[in-house]
Amino acid sequence: MSTIQENLINVQDLILKFANLTHRKAKDIQLLAVSKTKPVDQIIEAYNAGQRAFGESYAKEAELKINEIRSLGYSDIVWHFIGPIQSNKTKIIAENFDVVESLDRLKIAKRLSEQRPKELSPLKVLIQVNISCEPQKSGCDFEEIDEIAEYVRSTDNLKLIGLMGVAENTTETDEITAQFKKLQKKFNEMKALDQNIDVLSMGMTGDMEEAIACGSTEIRIGTAIFGAREYHNSPAGA
Repeated sequence: MSTIQENLINVQDLILKFANLTHRKAKDIQLLAVSKTKPVDQIIEAYNAGQRAFGESYAKEAELKINEIRSLGYSDIVWHFIGPIQSNKTKIIAENFDVVESLDRLKIAKRLSEQRPKELSPLKVLIQVNISCEPQKSGCDFEEIDEIAEYVRSTDNLKLIGLMGVAENTTETDEITAQFKKLQKKFNEMKALDQNIDVLSMGMTGDMEEAIACGSTEIRIGTAIFGAREYHNSPAGA
């Protein structure tokens, strides 16, 4: 058994454990393997271990990997873009990804809609909210969610499916829980009005227990699956 396969099993076991603690079903919580900076062979290794959803943060790097992997015949991977979105990278994202989790500005929504190829299905999007209110973090304010959502629903090229948030990196679990609960509340309000809303993307390696307890339907895990990130002097967003 490969190390990546073992790591995937370990992460799934943790998801099951934390789901059981809150009387949830583990099958209702998707694992998103964060493969940014990781080479094609490691992604294929995870694929061969059963993983199908992968998250990337650097548009140009991801475009190369996605095209290479698709050329090898791996056609059923669901590619998620999870990083900050630069205006000059929206075309790459619109053309190559199935899901965008980091939509946080009306301007970016419009560009993604305009640049989504007509032959592709609508680009699924999550609105990223800055739940920790940290100035260096991406994400819109809670007050901006409805305006972005209204635009997304008005276009045929995008499909709103949920919300995403990154909690503060702190050992104060009460603070993390409070941030997740605030996003959960907004998610539940939107879900009650829109049957397409079904993804609440919250939680990473360090805070998945709190995220699952607060209703997360998707956990984003990188290092615990692939090991430490490998940076190759790529500029942010490259």
